Amino acid sequence: MKRLYNIVAGICLVIGMLAGSTDVQAQEAQAEKPEANPVDVKEILFSHIGDTYEWHIGTWGDVHLTIPLPIIVYSETTGWHAFLSSRLEENGGTYEGFSIAPEGSPYEGKVVEHDGSGNDVRPFDVSITKITLALFINSFLLVCIILGVARWYRRHPKSPVAPGGFVGFMEMFIMMVNDDIIKPSIGANYKKFAPYLLTVFFFIFLNNLMGLIPIFPGGASVTGNMAITMVLAVCTFLAVNLFGTKTYWKDIFWPDVPWWLKVPVPIMPFIEFFGIFTKPFALMIRLFANMLAGHMAMLVLTCLIFISASMGPMLNGTLTVASVLFNIFMNALELLVAFIQAYVFTMLSAVFIGLAQERHEPKKAEVKGNN
Repeated sequence: MKRLYNIVAGICLVIGMLAGSTDVQAQEAQAEKPEANPVDVKEILFSHIGDTYEWHIGTWGDVHLTIPLPIIVYSETTGWHAFLSSRLEENGGTYEGFSIAPEGSPYEGKVVEHDGSGNDVRPFDVSITKITLALFINSFLLVCIILGVARWYRRHPKSPVAPGGFVGFMEMFIMMVNDDIIKPSIGANYKKFAPYLLTVFFFIFLNNLMGLIPIFPGGASVTGNMAITMVLAVCTFLAVNLFGTKTYWKDIFWPDVPWWLKVPVPIMPFIEFFGIFTKPFALMIRLFANMLAGHMAMLVLTCLIFISASMGPMLNGTLTVASVLFNIFMNALELLVAFIQAYVFTMLSAVFIGLAQERHEPKKAEVKGNN
């Protein structure tokens, strides 16, 4: 727990950098005349936390700074198509028969094409979206950090001097996860699963931190996307069940409970088997919901500044001060949550894997009796 305290203390040092930041996407919603152009809070929220085919960095006057991303789709009638998302805007919203589904459509915000009856049809879509690009950037950054730390150890294989600076901080971080989470949760066989669990922890933690940075390449809510958390949960599901022992599967299909709970109606085996799928589902929803809720809360608080712009200087000034103070608090809280969610996901994954590795050893009295 001492290492955990040191890690949390180190994380809190960067609160000052994030505390005064306000969300760039919320600032873009401010109009020259608030009375004529009210702030669309829903659009601000879902444009930030949702996935798009472009990355809107900010607005400078009438100039929108946007990174167009490649749209790659396969149509059953016309085959493969690849073009930048900016082509859609340049051609009135439609390019090569494809367009973005409007609000209210079943495929709202997604690339669609029209069939012979005029209905929207979803092509096979492997486009590089905002979340995908953020995932690539964050993963590349994580690889650079880990390889940079490993490089120091390759240069000092048997050095009696402990590393300092960032390398020392990362060593403390890695040892905390390995010694305080993975090793006690899994047991003697922990080294087999340590690489996966360490990767999961730092992947979630780094993506959580990048989501709090309001400027490019930060600001994308990667861990607030259910597809990402689902893949992480599936990886844990596979690690638990593919490497589970015979004892683990025996406890599922023939648990140690009274016989009338197993035959003729297999009540407990059914519950245990159902639990195989509920555990990763809980992991997926917990991470997704917590990170999504934090981003939405900060955006709503920021939008108060612009919503109250038409309510008079007194009320607007009061709500602006309240919004800034609450945003400072929420940024500090989200910085802590970024670590806690990575910690909890890794800990629960390690516990589930540890339970699947458990073996029932024969009691000493039974061994003596057999001898």
